[in-house]
Amino acid sequence: MLSDSSSTNVITEAIIRVQNVSVYYGSNLAVRDTSLDIPENKVVAFIGPSGCGKSTILRCFNRMNDLIPGARVEGKITFRGRDMYDKKVDPVALRSRIGMVFQKPNPFPKSIYENIAFGARINGYRGNMDELVEDSLRKAALWDEVKDKLKESGLALSGGQQQRLCIARAIAIQPEVILMDEPCSALDPISTLKVEELIHELKQQYTIIIVTHNMQQASRVSDYTAFYNAEATPKGGKVGYLVEYNRTETIFQNPLQEATRDYVSGRFG
Repeated sequence: MLSDSSSTNVITEAIIRVQNVSVYYGSNLAVRDTSLDIPENKVVAFIGPSGCGKSTILRCFNRMNDLIPGARVEGKITFRGRDMYDKKVDPVALRSRIGMVFQKPNPFPKSIYENIAFGARINGYRGNMDELVEDSLRKAALWDEVKDKLKESGLALSGGQQQRLCIARAIAIQPEVILMDEPCSALDPISTLKVEELIHELKQQYTIIIVTHNMQQASRVSDYTAFYNAEATPKGGKVGYLVEYNRTETIFQNPLQEATRDYVSGRFG
């Protein structure tokens, strides 16, 4: 269960546990002292104004920040009880268990079929590839739209279809967690609705963490919501921090912190 305190946020069945995590880019502190637990088979939304560290924390969960020169993470993040920043942990293997869908759809310049098969093949999949491709596209609610053009380029699809293709690609490597960094920000309302419906379906099998600037979207799709904010630094920059984390209905209807209430009511942000 989630505690009533926004500073501890302890969930008994946490698949990812964040303990006193701060993230630096070079000498600049980007996010400070964050602690929260991600429950399994739930949707967790990260909301907050630009520059508050939502995406920075999200990228920590599959070590994408490792790819940014000068980035470092202090504190502890565990995945199923194991420190994911332990030197013995292979980041590539970790990313096969914690997939990611980015803000802008980024299909490979390959056929629809190969967009799905490529990652699975790289990860050593030995099963029936045709079945995996079909299953992944079905789970992404895309199969009926593309089943007759699997040899065509993934880049020929519409923006919304491309994003669902990227979700199918993430599913194909059989992850346990799917990270989504503003997956609907470049999509039209109809495509956004399809992705939101898809998120509802996927949480039956996956844990999903989504960063969104759309508070209505967070309230529609998530079970838990984390509100981040940022404060100015003496050097003129900003440092992000977690204000409050709780069940989504609590965050939107009865938050504990005044700053959360102001943000979700539209008074700033």
